[in-house]
Amino acid sequence: MAEPMVAVLAAGLSTRFGGNKLETKCLGKPLGRWVLDAAQDAGLGPGVIVTGPQGVSFASRWWRPLVNPRPQEGLGSSLAIAARHAIAADASAMIILLADMPLVFPTFLRVLASHSPPAAMYYADGHLGVPALLDRRLIEAAAQLSGDKGLGPLLQGATPMPGESLLRDVDTPEDLAEVERILTFRSLSHGPGSLFPL
Repeated sequence: MAEPMVAVLAAGLSTRFGGNKLETKCLGKPLGRWVLDAAQDAGLGPGVIVTGPQGVSFASRWWRPLVNPRPQEGLGSSLAIAARHAIAADASAMIILLADMPLVFPTFLRVLASHSPPAAMYYADGHLGVPALLDRRLIEAAAQLSGDKGLGPLLQGATPMPGESLLRDVDTPEDLAEVERILTFRSLSHGPGSLFPL
């Protein structure tokens, strides 16, 4: 089975954070860099990163930038850009990640990538969401999204993936402080220099 394409969505406006949260340091490196490093450490990629017109400074050349010229239209517009790129590249599967979820770690991504698509993270309220592994049918459906329409309705019937401890996205400075505490605890639990399980 071919390795899935990885797409990280990083075009949000960070309005609740009060500025460009993805460039804000989280334990010494930009918040948006955490999920990129996790994907690389999982052996996935190179991948693509969907940004706003201003781009991002934290993504290495490993990541191909795709620009969303109208990020204010919502998450669906970024999903559609990633999906259309996957179609053009003839990808049979694609992993969707959000750049503001620093607790996603390599072990989980390797398990997700090895699963038969579609598969998606199971949330405590019962819905399925990102991180998610899409098959070709869902990639083509995602290419038609717009506005604030996310993947949720498309993921009905996907295999649920457990991992509630990973589901912390950073929307506010308080969220950032909380994930820093969790990452610090994780480092202490897994030994010096290990900020997430490999």
